[in-house]
Amino acid sequence: MRLNKAVDAYLRHITIERGLSDHTVAAYRRDLAGYTDWLTAQGVEDTGAVTPAMVAAFAAERASAEPPAAASSLARLQSSVRGLHRFLVREGFADEDPSGRLRPPKAAQRLPKALTVDQVEALLGAPSDDLVGLRDRALLELLYATGARVSEVVQLDVDDLAQGEVVRLRGKGSKERIVPVGSYARAAIEAYLTRARPEFAARGSATPRLFLGARGAPLSRQSAWLVIRAAANAADLTAHVSPHTLRHSFATHLLQGGADVRVVQELLGHASVATTQIYTHVSVDALRDVYASSHPRAR
Repeated sequence: MRLNKAVDAYLRHITIERGLSDHTVAAYRRDLAGYTDWLTAQGVEDTGAVTPAMVAAFAAERASAEPPAAASSLARLQSSVRGLHRFLVREGFADEDPSGRLRPPKAAQRLPKALTVDQVEALLGAPSDDLVGLRDRALLELLYATGARVSEVVQLDVDDLAQGEVVRLRGKGSKERIVPVGSYARAAIEAYLTRARPEFAARGSATPRLFLGARGAPLSRQSAWLVIRAAANAADLTAHVSPHTLRHSFATHLLQGGADVRVVQELLGHASVATTQIYTHVSVDALRDVYASSHPRAR
């Protein structure tokens, strides 16, 4: 099978049948474009001519490139290549998988950065009381109340709020989950829906999106990131605050408060509890710090 046709078929598969997000599909497309360009430079134009030695050579070349790529990027690249060849075998387009012996690099485990409760309160209290501020406070409160990804929140419709007490989120792979919404977030959303959103909606075309820009268009992920950064600056937070910071803080604070890790897994929409367990390490570090500063014979 020609390389370009094989990649096109695989990308259709992960888009339609597996339901991967546009962002993930775009990353796979970039990875496989680099892979097929490398194979073409080796004189390979058909997937049947790819050998295990070629796959290994490609992986080794990418791993030794300058500047060095992050382990996570190399792992995703190799996952793209393995996924392509496994798909071809499964669908009967190839007899063997030349990527079968490929082993992805082990990414270093980095503990997520979480804000303290006081820092979160400062962040949530930073927006002003004007119409844009009402929207920004509702956005920030909802992010912290639900642990949602920014991309999930900006895709919400008004109808996704069921009487304000829970919200229906659409995560990776279009998987839906229901997450409770706390009283502070409910109050902020109600103020936004009553006072600000009708004004914004009147300035643009009709849209069911929950969060709108000042001109009435749906709020973009980039605009939501700017809202978070502006609030962090207004709150004089010296810690780096990213779109994922409130999600990390949500998970960390729940676990520190005694929540079961599997409940947090469900709330975050993680496919595996192993992904959620990284936050338990954050809690252990906090316990260790308290122990070291409090126990008379800790040091």
